[in-house]
Amino acid sequence: MQLPVFTVDAFTNEAFRGNPAAVCLLENELDEDKHQKIAREMNLSETAFIRKLHPTDDFTQSSCFGLRWFTPTSEVPLCGHATLASAAVLFHKRKNINSTLTFVTLSGELKARQVEDDIVLDLPLYSTYIQAAVGDVQIQDIRYSPDIKKLLVRLSDKYERSFLENLKVAAQNLPQFERTGKVKGLILTLKGQPGGKPQAYDFYSRYFAPWYGIPEDPVTGSAHAVLSGYWSQQLGKKEMRAFQCSCRGGELKMSLRDDQRVDISGKTVIVLTGSLTV
Repeated sequence: MQLPVFTVDAFTNEAFRGNPAAVCLLENELDEDKHQKIAREMNLSETAFIRKLHPTDDFTQSSCFGLRWFTPTSEVPLCGHATLASAAVLFHKRKNINSTLTFVTLSGELKARQVEDDIVLDLPLYSTYIQAAVGDVQIQDIRYSPDIKKLLVRLSDKYERSFLENLKVAAQNLPQFERTGKVKGLILTLKGQPGGKPQAYDFYSRYFAPWYGIPEDPVTGSAHAVLSGYWSQQLGKKEMRAFQCSCRGGELKMSLRDDQRVDISGKTVIVLTGSLTV
């Protein structure tokens, strides 16, 4: 069987930046174990599988599809950048005629729509709670999001973006200290400098998920589903811009519609198109 496969750099308008995801289009049902084997073969932080919900569905005409995400080691309940990549493949490579696409996922229905040069994702807005104190780096706040098991750690406002970028994080050691299963991702975040030049950002972040086999993820939509709610409360804003400070880097725009949903938008670059033999 030949599967169409694409590599898409998400949350960037430059090739080889942002966060790369593999996207596979499934014309027919795929053996369950093949999802994980393909994700391991692609060896990216996430591989997305878009499937037809009905035999008569069409990747160009239909507006609703199933969507699953796999890291090289396991399936995950939500992945923003691979959802953005999936929408880009349908809109730009399959020329889908619909203005809005709906994906049926483990996190419920997610929507993607084209707005000028961006693709906007409609994701759940995850709340955070549980304050604590940790570490030798100065910490301003700690929150926990139980919905998707992410721990948010806000660094002191005295630090600048360069501190977060250069911070050494031994992510491979984290699973040794957290074995309860309550934490599956660590978000480090820092207040931005909205008046800064050349780009003004409301906040910065980095994201680590060694529990899923991802030491550091370049640009993470699901983490920003947590960060959006947190920074909206802290800054008193509904519209925000953010930058994830990985070595590849990526820019995201967020718009909170209510206390349940957030639109996260970004650009994409499709850098590879091919067929996978399974």
